[in-house]
Amino acid sequence: MQYPSFIKNNGYIGVPAPSEGSRNEKKKSKYINSKKHWESCGYKVILSKNLYKNKRGRSASKQVRAKEINEMFQDKKIKAIICAAGGDFLVEILPYIEFKILVNNPKWIAGFSDATGLLYPITSKYDIATIYGNNFSSFGAEVLYKNHKDFQKVLEGKKLTLESYDLYEEKWQEEITGLEGYNLTEKVFWKTLDGKEIDIEGRLLGGNLEVISTLAGTKYDGTKKFTEKYKKDGIIWFFDNFALSMEEVINVLWKFKELNYFKYAKCVIFGRFGIERSSNDYNVKECLEDSILKELKIPVIYDADISHKAPCMPIINGSIAHIKCKNGKATIHYKLK
Repeated sequence: MQYPSFIKNNGYIGVPAPSEGSRNEKKKSKYINSKKHWESCGYKVILSKNLYKNKRGRSASKQVRAKEINEMFQDKKIKAIICAAGGDFLVEILPYIEFKILVNNPKWIAGFSDATGLLYPITSKYDIATIYGNNFSSFGAEVLYKNHKDFQKVLEGKKLTLESYDLYEEKWQEEITGLEGYNLTEKVFWKTLDGKEIDIEGRLLGGNLEVISTLAGTKYDGTKKFTEKYKKDGIIWFFDNFALSMEEVINVLWKFKELNYFKYAKCVIFGRFGIERSSNDYNVKECLEDSILKELKIPVIYDADISHKAPCMPIINGSIAHIKCKNGKATIHYKLK
């Protein structure tokens, strides 16, 4: 596994818009404030030329969005890339991404949700670690939370041990200025399907469940190669489900099993479901219990801080993680080997 160099003060951060751009003035305000944050920390920021454009959920054509990624990886002064935002259409750019450029110029690329469409192939196919956990827009809030600080410290190489957070938002904050922070009202409690504590180590792989399901079985899916290479480590899967119904989650997990995703799995982690819906009255626990996960006979964690119900931990995709989970609290320690 290749780990890019961590960023340092006075370094350049590139912000591409591989999916959507700014939908309105509130979003624009968030990007402007995020830029101010990173600059106040001593970094220089290069924003996408298409950041303030948005047509049907796209900042630009798929060719232009891909070209922007290629150029940012090729630009020697840019030391890390943080995707601007999520969305729905990042996968469209993949045929136009010059992965040879990305491989020859490895650098940290981070993002959340739809950014999985780029992060997952880079890690699973090309053996380069990526970071799942925040988009650039997330740093535009007036008040930043602990996960934002964790993300920055991980990107700087200053923090490799994370602790679960105290509170999460069940309902998103209503946007008035665009600079609102999290609406933290509920107690964080990591759960296990069997109710037992977990102390396990393995190689991390995962991201947004919907996007991984879309990539599964395509030429951008490197899961088989990745899991075979790291079978001695064992794979710890992490999934962030935004909007799939309980029934869809059950079917996606079946598909993953048929593709041998779980052949060397040691543990599966689910974040809090972004939207909980079911036509068969499932709750999250029942959904996971009724899926093929039960056949795997491995630990399953759910309601973790890897979620669209913020905060989301920064996850070093591709790293070895030592995870402890007990009495609703958890720690993750990353080993970069």
